[in-house]
Amino acid sequence: MRMAMIGLGRMGGNMVRRLCRGGIEVVGYNRSREIVDTLAAEEGMLPAASLADAVGQLQAPRVVWLMLPAGAVTEQHLAELLDLLEAGDLVVDGGNANYHDSERRAALFAEHDILFMDAGTSGGVWGLDNGYCLMVGGSDAAAALIEPALKVLAPAPDRGWAHVGPPGAGHFTKMIHNGIEYGMMQAMAEGFALLAGKREFDIDLAGVAEIWRHGSVVRSWLLDLTAQALARDQTMEDIAPVVADSGEGRWTAVESIDQGVPAPVICQALAARFASQGKADFANKLLAMMRKGFGGHAVVGKG
Repeated sequence: MRMAMIGLGRMGGNMVRRLCRGGIEVVGYNRSREIVDTLAAEEGMLPAASLADAVGQLQAPRVVWLMLPAGAVTEQHLAELLDLLEAGDLVVDGGNANYHDSERRAALFAEHDILFMDAGTSGGVWGLDNGYCLMVGGSDAAAALIEPALKVLAPAPDRGWAHVGPPGAGHFTKMIHNGIEYGMMQAMAEGFALLAGKREFDIDLAGVAEIWRHGSVVRSWLLDLTAQALARDQTMEDIAPVVADSGEGRWTAVESIDQGVPAPVICQALAARFASQGKADFANKLLAMMRKGFGGHAVVGKG
């Protein structure tokens, strides 16, 4: 099988490495030429100088996988692909797009008889070694066309990937996955904060994390990563208490509201990230002023 990978950043580049090592021929294009040359030299990837050049090195039915930031960059490349591809070709969007965008894009490509598949991709920087968890949405024809690549990218050919539904279902499933991730991370962080707060016990946080990794109900890859982090540094004094949110937690919270299905843990975990970004500061200042107003409580000034 030969396919094109567009976008060779941390995820896309490592996916190319895994595909090439698994016997898939990959034509790669990236705005920065350096990574293209590196992957060509190290992995045997076929280099492309442009999106058109990448498509030109494929044979029908062409398969083009995008690993680009969600939003304008992806839209630009998809618009260009509409003019470059033909009926029966396949476009796979592996970025973290909103599933509504994936549904809209699939409908647009269908007008040209071009297949579209949205691939929710999880695995991060560890995917090269461990494989990627892949949740793909699209038609049966699209799934059949990309299946050989999915089997190579996944942890094993028979697990860690699935065709979960029609266009949009892949990114929807990944969105919910990330919402769950927010809640799990928040609970783990709060638990270790309570352990650290009980100073008279002087609990070895790294030791506890290592204990829990073996046989406990909360053992998980997140706990493995937590144990590694705590083994390096239990005080984290040089790290600012700011946690970014990439967008999918917000989309999950909106979906909860749209469906009228309660998701309090996910929503509260998202709110905690907002608070860490300073977005609770005004409300907390106002709370302090309220307490002063009704009870004469002192207000702590900036020092």
